[in-house]
Amino acid sequence: MVILGAGESGIGAAMLARKQGYDVFVSDGGTIPEKYRSQLEGNDFIFEEGRHSNNRILEADEVMKSPGIPEKNEMVVNIRQKGIPVISEIELAYRYKGESRIVAVTGSNGKTTTTALVYHIFRSAGTECALVGNIGYSFARQVAEDPKPLYVAEISSFQLDDINQFRPDVAVLTNITEDHLDRYNYNIQNYINSKFRIVENQQPEDVFIYNLDDEVTRNSIYNYPIKSTLAPITMSKQLPQGAYLMNAKMHLKWKNEEMQMSIEDFALKGKHNQYNSMAASLAAAAVDIRKDKIREALQTFESLEHRMEKVATIRGVLFINDSKATNVNSTWFALETMEKPVILILGGVDKGNNYSQLRELVKEKVKAIVCMGTENRKIHEAFGDIVSLIVNTNNAKDAVQSAFHFASKGDIVLLSPACASFDLFKNYEDRGNQFKKAVKEL
Repeated sequence: MVILGAGESGIGAAMLARKQGYDVFVSDGGTIPEKYRSQLEGNDFIFEEGRHSNNRILEADEVMKSPGIPEKNEMVVNIRQKGIPVISEIELAYRYKGESRIVAVTGSNGKTTTTALVYHIFRSAGTECALVGNIGYSFARQVAEDPKPLYVAEISSFQLDDINQFRPDVAVLTNITEDHLDRYNYNIQNYINSKFRIVENQQPEDVFIYNLDDEVTRNSIYNYPIKSTLAPITMSKQLPQGAYLMNAKMHLKWKNEEMQMSIEDFALKGKHNQYNSMAASLAAAAVDIRKDKIREALQTFESLEHRMEKVATIRGVLFINDSKATNVNSTWFALETMEKPVILILGGVDKGNNYSQLRELVKEKVKAIVCMGTENRKIHEAFGDIVSLIVNTNNAKDAVQSAFHFASKGDIVLLSPACASFDLFKNYEDRGNQFKKAVKEL
């Protein structure tokens, strides 16, 4: 088996493939981070970096492609042309998971929070489980090194693109908004198809949790031959089965049981987090977690780093790190929760963003925009007529200092970039950490 890419997914897949008796060759077209190179060397893997050896790779029986490698990559094109089967790391992990169950969460926004909340509920209930996928260890590494009876997996569309048999017992689709369109030929339908692959192998005994209020999901759901038991969440009406919000209370109905809980008791605040809390509660109910344990866990969950994370209040100005907002919709949700004037730090690698959906909230809540990216033209064009103060910066320190300069006592400086981070930073975590460091140095 050839493993294409030597990040967390690639190393995890290599570990599992070798354990299952495959001959493994790892190939990375870039530089392998020291952490992963030492793991390859320490385990005597045959690997290469900075190139892909055509002759060796094109002799493979099967290729595991890391999710960060696009289809247009020259090596991937050659592999496809030769007809060599390509799978994702979650497909490999699924193949060897045994009798373990899987709760898999995907969606454009909220999937990390929802996944972490599901895991928190399970742990609070004393259930032995592991947090895998885009959050925590790679799924394959966990199966190889420390198998568990239950996996809670955050799954991206890129991971779903190369599945064959992958079948979660409970699938959660939080919502679908324009994201990663650069990887889907700027065609949202390709992206929608990718997201719905999470249910393609499910059977009637499996559960599919989805957001009835998300227009794209609602309009798309009947375009796919879904066999699983449907479990919607909504804020718009009562449901016979599922989770809904009415009169500031969550109603959770599952298998002839009902639980009610005031949204005031949710640890996570904001409308988007009410959806996340409903989805996570329903996922827990679907694997028979007791209602009192769900209620308790919803009250004790602590929000994630880089997701609406309060960093510090300096001279009356609150700084919030929402670096994980890598698309426009995430930034919309962040702005929607703001109740004080905002200095918004935006920008990075644009993935085909349409900023028009932010205009109303920006007009209402934002007094200045600080751009932090190498290409800011679209931001100026989108908001130049409604925000009088827009400046360009090219690092976190300058962005924080500019935002602080524009802020008055009682204002909020919000880093919620609506873009990927790879122009100036290693990833969104690096961006968030540099932001926090700059705030603490003010």
